[in-house]
Amino acid sequence: MLLDTHALLWFPDDDPQLVPTAKSLIEDPANRKHVSVATCWEIAIKAGLKKLDLGEPAITFLTRELATNRFELLGIELAHATFVETLPPHHKDPFDRLLVAQALIDNLPLVSADTILDQYGVTRLWK
Repeated sequence: MLLDTHALLWFPDDDPQLVPTAKSLIEDPANRKHVSVATCWEIAIKAGLKKLDLGEPAITFLTRELATNRFELLGIELAHATFVETLPPHHKDPFDRLLVAQALIDNLPLVSADTILDQYGVTRLWK
């Protein structure tokens, strides 16, 4: 499965916004959990703009959380980047559009609270 940015941020803090079903899926060692490089990029941008306070540099946070939780980094391939061209404009956020492309191309369910992503036909794991 592929974690949306908010799922990655909420999981380590046991944030109540992360619903129990999503938390259980992330905690289950039988599930492979992927984090997109796009998510890492988004976190770094928001931290750099002071829109996100991680309490530490993004590289420190991401390196630790990826390793601690055995999250696999999912690279951005040319096919992912160019697939967004074919997506309808349901969502304007370029990071979310790239996550949709990765989920569809790599056949990964997406752990996300964002219901608008359902319009793309991704399998969204939340409830």
